[in-house]
Amino acid sequence: MDEVERIKKKKMEEMLKKARGQDFPQGVIKVTDSDFGEVIKKYPLVLVDFWADWCHPCKIVAPVIEDLANEYRGKLVCAKLNVDENKKTATLFNIMSIPTLLLFKNGQVVEKIVGALPKPQLLEKLRPHF
Repeated sequence: MDEVERIKKKKMEEMLKKARGQDFPQGVIKVTDSDFGEVIKKYPLVLVDFWADWCHPCKIVAPVIEDLANEYRGKLVCAKLNVDENKKTATLFNIMSIPTLLLFKNGQVVEKIVGALPKPQLLEKLRPHF
């Protein structure tokens, strides 16, 4: 196999791997002030759950976010940011109520969802961005 064919094969394997979502993390990832910007730029579509330990509605929405992370792996990355531990990012995005979900497409906010929505209503808001 000549060099050009080897490079083509390697590139094709990389593209297939990415298309299958193997580049995407498994489950929900935790983000902090220090890595937030890197995460929203790394993946084309990122749903960030702004939450806190003491927030009951945040605990209600957590399993829904986990389901989305697993069901839409390869299309969507789901992340959690604790607002008590990461005030800089929460302030930057003017998070006044939790849970607040921000959907980032190519690093830009395209959807803001405040409150704990049931999965069908949440999907209704997210699907147009897939």
